[in-house]
Amino acid sequence: MKTVPLHQVHIRLGAKMVPFAGFEMPVRYSSDLDEHHTVRNNVGVFDVSHMGEFSVKGPKALALIQKVSSNDAATLYDGKVQYSYLPNAKGGVVDDLLVYRIAEDDYMLVVNASNIEKDWDWIQSHNTEGAEMTNLSDDLCLCAVQGPNATATLQKLTGSDLGAMEYYTFHIGEMAGIEDVIISATGYTGAGGFEIYVNKENAEKMWDAIFEAGKEFGIKPVGLGARDTLRLEKGFCLYGNDIDDITSPLEAGLGWVTKFSKDFINSQSLKTQKEAGLNRKLVGFEMIDRGIPRSHYELCDASGHKLGEVTSGTQSPTLQKGIGMGYVPTPFSKPDTEIFVKVRDKLLKARTVKLPFVKN
Repeated sequence: MKTVPLHQVHIRLGAKMVPFAGFEMPVRYSSDLDEHHTVRNNVGVFDVSHMGEFSVKGPKALALIQKVSSNDAATLYDGKVQYSYLPNAKGGVVDDLLVYRIAEDDYMLVVNASNIEKDWDWIQSHNTEGAEMTNLSDDLCLCAVQGPNATATLQKLTGSDLGAMEYYTFHIGEMAGIEDVIISATGYTGAGGFEIYVNKENAEKMWDAIFEAGKEFGIKPVGLGARDTLRLEKGFCLYGNDIDDITSPLEAGLGWVTKFSKDFINSQSLKTQKEAGLNRKLVGFEMIDRGIPRSHYELCDASGHKLGEVTSGTQSPTLQKGIGMGYVPTPFSKPDTEIFVKVRDKLLKARTVKLPFVKN
């Protein structure tokens, strides 16, 4: 089991550590509920250093990224971030990722922890033109500072104007006396905030500085448990649950980052699927009857016929009701359609809703 650079810090803070994607990670420090509300209403910090980062450089860098990713990276400019995915050759998804344009011919790809080796091998197998790739995953620490008071907290630590940064942009500068920090206006919570990339040697210095700066706001460390409920309230897909190697990205609602203005791996097949129409779609649903939908619970029609299954589900701390996502036949995907979740052989009523569950 691998550990992140701040492992001993989490132990000292009394975090419950669990195996996750090959790493020993903090799942919670106090309670999932408390940590969830901290991020939604205030400011919290996640250590997500288990994520993977690849540097892609050189005159062939953009061509490689364009080939292996679905979105159009040619539209990026220095300091811009793009959400995308890596399509495979059989209609599914290798992984979803972020693409950072640092400079011309200089990019950083941020991938999911569970897929670091798989993604590296996949991209390298298509690197026929010889782009310069470096795996930075073991060298970086990544802290996500999320919530309404994230900007006020971090602004104390840098001369960069964080309030002027647009969503999905980044800046490389000084923070907490540390040079060359990537300050990224991104996150997986929908609560606003930043993701801070720093060399692992400076991980503890950055962590301590963030908590000192956020002391007046009651800043707290937050674990993976709350990260999951926060992302689900915003309808963000989780790789391995809502998307995977055999799931169509179009059915998963990722058509908005699938740009057929260029050729990429399996683009023709996906284009054909789009033109033919989708047989099923990923939907969000809210429980009408009392109950908590869990992954793999059956989704049914009123007669009990199986439509699909829950891919992600929880009790929403913000809405105080059960919410979930899952794939259903296209006729059942329209908002306000009645569906049922099978819980212990009982059909519990739910309705499909337009994502996100929790609006800004």
